[in-house]
Amino acid sequence: MKMFKHVAVTACIALTAAGFAVAQDSSSLPYEQKIDLVYGEVHGTGLLMDVFTPKEKANGLAIVDVASGAWHSDRSKIRDHTLAQLYRIFCSHGYTVFALRPGSRTRYTGLEMANHVKMGIRYVKLHASEYKIDPDRLGLTGASAGGHLATLVAVTPEEGKPDASQPLQRLGTQVRAAAVFFPPTDFLDWNGKPANSQMLADLLFVGGIKGHTEEEIKERALQISPAQLVKKTPIPFLLIHGDADPLVPLQQSEKMVGTLKAAGGSAELIVKKGGGHPWMTLPEEVKIMADWFDQHLMENKSASPAAQK
Repeated sequence: MKMFKHVAVTACIALTAAGFAVAQDSSSLPYEQKIDLVYGEVHGTGLLMDVFTPKEKANGLAIVDVASGAWHSDRSKIRDHTLAQLYRIFCSHGYTVFALRPGSRTRYTGLEMANHVKMGIRYVKLHASEYKIDPDRLGLTGASAGGHLATLVAVTPEEGKPDASQPLQRLGTQVRAAAVFFPPTDFLDWNGKPANSQMLADLLFVGGIKGHTEEEIKERALQISPAQLVKKTPIPFLLIHGDADPLVPLQQSEKMVGTLKAAGGSAELIVKKGGGHPWMTLPEEVKIMADWFDQHLMENKSASPAAQK
């Protein structure tokens, strides 16, 4: 359970090595990048995202990327995903990518960060015509903590409220497909036993678990365990996980795939032989993920006005 303390450093080192040779000259990149766009506000603090727009051959579709590592979302997480070539590869396929930063565990709980991701999805849908994308065919992705939040959001969609006074609340948080890397998915079954509640602490409650009963801790851990929350036929999922991951057990993805299939969903698991958290050749799997999104988002693509403008 050292994941919660060391994953950000490990991911940063590995992804930097994987992407070091990639030229970052903006003229060679297949996208235009808008930095630190405010997509929401919580307690007077702005929630930020970067938007990566294809320079050519846009396909009218979008991917929401949850940029979070160890449940922290400073700008280094955007850098890590850039070095993993995620934005280069997705935009080369024609996708507009919205890289959401949902806040960090130093200020927000896991549930609050998931709600911030949902706020971002609503924002993307509200501005779909501006970005020339189809709001009904969004993909959702993330890695590690970002993969956890993406998975949690994907299996707990919220319907829009047409009569709400706030435009964002009129829109639902449903997405069409989700593909994630090595996500924590069940804090009640972490390789056969509950995750260490002391390590979860501020991910469960503001200020940590002190003063909370064992039952309250268990209930909150359940509320952020997507493998425990699949209630109806889920959207298609792809999970990619290394079999040598020292931080998040492969069992977490295996458990999630089993749960999704049991609920009647389509779920695929790609196991990277020798893969850690992450691994040096991660861009190869990003390409696989982009092809997978092509299959699940482009098939019978809607001819909505937003997608055609």
